[in-house]
Amino acid sequence: MNGDQAYNASDIQVLEGLEAVRKRPSMYIGSTGPKGLHHLVFELIDNSIDEAVAGYCDKIELFIHPNNGITVKDNGRGIPVDIHPLMGIPAIEVILTTLHSGGKFGGSGYTISGGLHGVGLSVVNALSSPMVVGIKRDGKIYSQQYMRGKPTSPLEVIGESEETGTSIYFEPDAEVFEETTFERDILVQRIRELSFLNKGLQIEVTDERDPEGYQRIFKSNGLHDFVAYINKNKEPIHEKEIYFDIKKEDVVVEIAIQYNSGYNENIYSFANNIRTQEGGTHEVGFKNALTRVVNDYAKKSNLLKENDTNLAGEDIREGIVAIISVLVREPQFEGQTKTKLGNTYVRGVVDSVVYEKLDDFLDENPADAKKIIEKAISARRAREAAKKARELTRRKSALESTSLPGKLADCSSKDPAVSELFIVEGDSAGGSAKQGRDRNTQAILPLRGKILNVEKARLDRILASEEIRNLITAIGTGIGEDFDISKARYHKLFIMTDADVDGSHIRILLLTFFYRFMRELIEHGYVYIAQPPLYGVKRGNEIQYFYNDNELDKFMSQTDKKWSIQRYKGLGEMDAEQLWHTTMDEDNRVILQVTIEDAIQADEVFSDLMGDNVEPRKEFIQTNAKYVSNLDI
Repeated sequence: MNGDQAYNASDIQVLEGLEAVRKRPSMYIGSTGPKGLHHLVFELIDNSIDEAVAGYCDKIELFIHPNNGITVKDNGRGIPVDIHPLMGIPAIEVILTTLHSGGKFGGSGYTISGGLHGVGLSVVNALSSPMVVGIKRDGKIYSQQYMRGKPTSPLEVIGESEETGTSIYFEPDAEVFEETTFERDILVQRIRELSFLNKGLQIEVTDERDPEGYQRIFKSNGLHDFVAYINKNKEPIHEKEIYFDIKKEDVVVEIAIQYNSGYNENIYSFANNIRTQEGGTHEVGFKNALTRVVNDYAKKSNLLKENDTNLAGEDIREGIVAIISVLVREPQFEGQTKTKLGNTYVRGVVDSVVYEKLDDFLDENPADAKKIIEKAISARRAREAAKKARELTRRKSALESTSLPGKLADCSSKDPAVSELFIVEGDSAGGSAKQGRDRNTQAILPLRGKILNVEKARLDRILASEEIRNLITAIGTGIGEDFDISKARYHKLFIMTDADVDGSHIRILLLTFFYRFMRELIEHGYVYIAQPPLYGVKRGNEIQYFYNDNELDKFMSQTDKKWSIQRYKGLGEMDAEQLWHTTMDEDNRVILQVTIEDAIQADEVFSDLMGDNVEPRKEFIQTNAKYVSNLDI
């Protein structure tokens, strides 16, 4: 670890008070739902990660307690406890009670920091009830307690220790959050990511709520392991990963790359340990350099003839898994969700580093270079074939009186904001849905059987499928390079299938298609899964509907009257009125919105479920079988 760089109260800069956080928590943590709740833990972990990046910490511990409290501990320098020169109170109290205070702002305590807004600890304190901080520093152990952002005890010395570090315990304030139960999987996903991004750092997770005991230790060899993790159920086309870690012009650039035999592009970029979901200058620099260096090598090695047109960037990126991690002194985050790196000079730095290092790799590994370039040439052929297929479809549509699929029962409204498309399984369910729908705002598209598994196909083959072409035409956005979210004809797309194995398979096939080729529909919140009831319980003219066994059992245990129970094995078993009332009527229906919280995890799930490798699929089914109770087999 690093030497004894001074880090004390004079490094802490103060900007403003905490009142605003409790009044408008969503401004600081995104929401008061599950996302905001877990963000509190990430803020504490990010604070410890900053100590690790600075070279003062190599171990972080996370404890989830039975009461749903959280403790985060590290072996860093310990937050300063000396009296702040301007505020006249201990530095730790300034940090925990003042918004925008911290060593991240002055530039002397930290040279590189991760916290997205640099407001972490004070925001967590404001939204906690209670918080207890423990600090080992200068041979002593200090402790102080807080409640909803305010100290309830002075900073006290409670013991002695030769060790250093910080420990923070908190419970989320139930007055602020809709739900205060932490999901271990969400926390573990981020911690695994952080361990990959910080080579050699050990992060331990202990969930004391688990009756079987849960403790995991995450420690990695850096981005090498990150790429291997993403590619673990895929088939790499070259054994040796492309890896480099260089500091240039005050920017640390670390990149790992490995191609697989699949057709998807997986590029994940980070700036100061923050996932840049919207990309940014580092990602642009990487893509530009990758396209140039592969084309230059292909021509000088005669894999492309001098007169051939260059390979497009998307051709070169087919099957790539790349992790781009940069450390920047003062990152500027832009975009809708503040996850786009904006520092313009970073683009040039990454571009030059990537070109130089990739050029070396290709020269030194000609067999691997040939595989990468041949894959890109094959991707270009498929892309050009797909382009011809799209043009043929467009020309055909222009000649016909209507370009919409024949089986589509469209709605009369032309306003996408109120229009809904129900994608249903088979003609029988389609018939009931067409009769029961609100014709003004609800359209029905029946599918004939199962659509193509797009996880195993390139775009040219996908566009050869009539069912997929009908789906693309009905939605109206186009696909691939033609995709335009503003042309969506419906702002709600419902996948409505039977509660059996075939219905579940059709649902995952459709979700795979939307995720791989129309992901913006999911990101804009347009994709839903309809939840038809599993049971209808009838007595005379009275009927009640239940969506799972627990609901039904509870109802039946509380009634002494005789009811007849019908189990709906398929949508076709409901008449039009029942389907409307239970599944399509906005006032009564139960729906699930499809969201992507974590693209890396989503990619992993789709690869496991729909890829060629059987073992991960088998493991997924065995792990999750206990959650399936209402599937007809």
